[in-house]
Amino acid sequence: MNPFVELNLTLILFLPWFLILGTLYWLFPRKPRNAARVLYDIVALAVSVAVFLWSVYWSMGNADMQYGKLWPQILATALGYGVFLAALGLAFGLRFVLFKRGV
Repeated sequence: MNPFVELNLTLILFLPWFLILGTLYWLFPRKPRNAARVLYDIVALAVSVAVFLWSVYWSMGNADMQYGKLWPQILATALGYGVFLAALGLAFGLRFVLFKRGV
């Protein structure tokens, strides 16, 4: 397998799902939608992807190869997905606190 593809396989496989989750995060709730909220959402989505990539590359570099060649991919997938969801979930909760409806 191409080394670049092997290193980024987790991102390639999760990209459609991340696009769905990112779209749902962006669209809901619909109000309030001011410039501060748009900027916050862009930064939150970028940070979620950034911490995902960091966790994938970290786990690929630190996985114990005694469990086989596939283990780094398994670890990267599990850890990366959890980190992405945690970052997006924290951003969602913080957004609710910062941009309450009617304030």
